[in-house]
Parts: sequence; structure tokens; C-alpha cells
Amino acid sequence: MVYNLTVAPRYFGLVSLSALVAGVVFPALFGQDVEIKSRVRDTAATAPAAYRVDSALVLIPVHVTTALGASVDSLERENFRLFENDQEQDVSVFAHDDAPISIGLLFDASGSMKNKREKVAEAAAAFLKTANKDDEFFLVAFNDRAKLALPFTSDTQEVYSRIVSIKPFGKTSLLDAVSLGIRHMKHARRARKALVILSDGGDNWSRHGRREVEYALLESDVQVYAMGIFDSDLATRHPQEERDGPALLDNLALQTGGRLYSVSDIATLPAISERISRELRSQYLLGYRPRHPPQPGKYRRVQVKLSLPPEMPPLRAYYRQGYYDTEQ
Repeated sequence: MVYNLTVAPRYFGLVSLSALVAGVVFPALFGQDVEIKSRVRDTAATAPAAYRVDSALVLIPVHVTTALGASVDSLERENFRLFENDQEQDVSVFAHDDAPISIGLLFDASGSMKNKREKVAEAAAAFLKTANKDDEFFLVAFNDRAKLALPFTSDTQEVYSRIVSIKPFGKTSLLDAVSLGIRHMKHARRARKALVILSDGGDNWSRHGRREVEYALLESDVQVYAMGIFDSDLATRHPQEERDGPALLDNLALQTGGRLYSVSDIATLPAISERISRELRSQYLLGYRPRHPPQPGKYRRVQVKLSLPPEMPPLRAYYRQGYYDTEQ
């Protein structure tokens, strides 16, 4: 959980999300053209210079929502208190801008996804439309085995083309896909990192175990978001590993500060995909230098508390619950 990077400070004023570059047209899976326009930041105002932070900095992305789940983007540094192992830390870095993200897309390519291909393609298009032009993506497809289908690229046309070319078959090696995603994320160029999983069932073919993957996630600085396309009769007409699927995805997401979205109606998949993408871009980034001396292998529990004016309604903060200390 140690960084040596450049973090851009917060932009004061509004960042335009409507400025669009010329559209790129992709050949869609079902004979129609899909137009995807990447966002660019407003360049009318000059952005402040980036500043260097030292390698001892711990970064905690925080997503704040209302009770109904709407993102809250109006908080300031003084609205956050951050604790490590119950000891309050000084927040030395506070950012809330449209910073680029490194994203790993993990797509379930098992046989049960065959009749969902059209909506999966629409979901991918919706996700990529909200991308910052400086984002980078990689793609992992998983069935009987997890495979890196596309290494890091900022070319959203290539990402989309690879997704729609996936041909579902075989079983589901979900945990292997997460493990591969964590390893490939080590090549990321951005401070903010996330894995986005799209799957319709539990794991029934992985070589990696659940605890092994959970530990690897806690050692990393990667958030997990998941879209779970679960059948309505999951609890009665499916094998145990598929019945365990929702709990598995929920646990992987929550411990990293991400979220699981259960998709009961596949028609809502594109809208949920877009929502996840926008959530990733409406996070606060809190940075601190731990007061404790380095102890490699020691688990550090993190807690973020919101300090709000009395007139504000209750809000909820999503953040990673802790990390394992690593070599400096």
C-alpha cells in the first residue's frame, strides 16, 4: 500500500463533463453502429501544477452517497476524519477532481453468458462513453481459464471491439480472473485503480482460492466493483457455487471500498454500468503518512468518519477497510 507517484491537486471551480471529442464509431455485435464519445476535461482554465508526494503515502479513495445512493460531490477536506488502527491520521492530500483511472474489465465468458451478449455489449458501450480520455483499460475474459484479452490501452475502440468479439463457452474461473487482474494492475500508470467485474454466477473452476485472492486484494490498492446478473431462482435451482456467487462478489467489493450491483433485470445492465463508471469518477482521494513505523506483513485497519454540519442529512462513505503493510 505504498506509493511513489504524482497526484494532481483538487481543481477549484466546476469541471465541464459535457465537453466531448469527436465520436468514434464501432462495429456493433448485432449489425448496428455504436457511437462512443470520450469525455475530455475543460481546458478553458489552466489547471494547477501537480505536486510530488513521497513513497510513504497511503491513498484511500472514498465514495460518499446519500441514503438513497446518490453521489455527494460537495464535501471539503474538513468533512473527513481518517483513522488507522483507531489512531487519527493527518490528511495531507485531499483531491476530488476528474482524475484519470486505471481500470481492469473482467468479463465472464462462460457458457451461461450466451444469451446475454447483446446487453453486455450495450453495458460496455455505456461504461466507455463516460471514460476520461486519459483513462487506461485492460480486459480479462474468463471461462475455463482467465486470459488477458487486451493489455493496458487508452484506445476505447479496441476495448469495445475485443468485448463484442468474446464468444462465451465453458465454466467460470472468477477468482482466477481477479488474481490475474491484480497482477496486471501492477503495470498501471494511474493512482486510482479499479477492477470492474461482470458475471452471472459463482466460481466453479478456479485454481486460486477465495482467501488467497482476498489477501491479494488487501495487499493491493485496487477497488472492486461488480455487476452480478443473478437468476431469480438462484436459491433453489442452481448448484451451491452459483448460490454463493452474490456473497463472493459482495465481499470482494466491500472490503476494497467498491460495491456489488445485483442485476435482476438484464435490461438495466447498461444503466448500472454507466452508474459504476460515474461513481469511480466522483470519489474523494484521501492521502496520509502513517504515524506507525513500517511493519511489513502487518494488517492496518482503516476507518473514515464524516464530520458534517448539523443541517446535513446522514451520508454513507464507502472506502477500503484496511491494507497490509509492505516494504518501503
